[in-house]
Amino acid sequence: MNGNAPSAERPSALDALPGDLMMWVLIVSELAVFGAGLLAFMAVRLTDPAGFAEAQAHLSPLKAGINTIVLVTSGWFAALGLRAVEAGQVGRMRGLLALASVLGVVFLVLKGQEYAALWSAGIGFETHAFFTFHILLTGFHAAHVLAGIVVLALVGALATPQAVETGAAFWHMVDVVWVLLFPVVYLL
Repeated sequence: MNGNAPSAERPSALDALPGDLMMWVLIVSELAVFGAGLLAFMAVRLTDPAGFAEAQAHLSPLKAGINTIVLVTSGWFAALGLRAVEAGQVGRMRGLLALASVLGVVFLVLKGQEYAALWSAGIGFETHAFFTFHILLTGFHAAHVLAGIVVLALVGALATPQAVETGAAFWHMVDVVWVLLFPVVYLL
């Protein structure tokens, strides 16, 4: 046999990825989109630091911090759900994914309250570039939270370790994005 021929027995680096390869393609592309948005936000902030600081003062870092705890806790429940399905505990897995989803809904409700408070104060997309970015970035993230809730319901119904692992990977991407958005948008 030729020493240069690929071996069917040799695993590739992609085989070590948890879940489904196409989900990882989606995750990497979504991280790239969010990364580009955050870079644009930070670049525009450099042109008007005082205006961005003044606009940012209208946000509640405390409420955003609570939302961070809510979302990270939901990710923990998703991880526990994966462990449960791997142990053959389908009912427990579904309960844990339901808890993760409920916390996702709590996140969306709190985010909706933030938007409502801004809009009732007359703040919207056109108020300042900060709010344009804030609404676009956090709104796009909220859409991913909603999609993640649907994904968790679907993989919970499938109840296979690979499906749950794939859904949990998406949910963790949603967590990671928020953990990046939170300090950049609310604290810096």
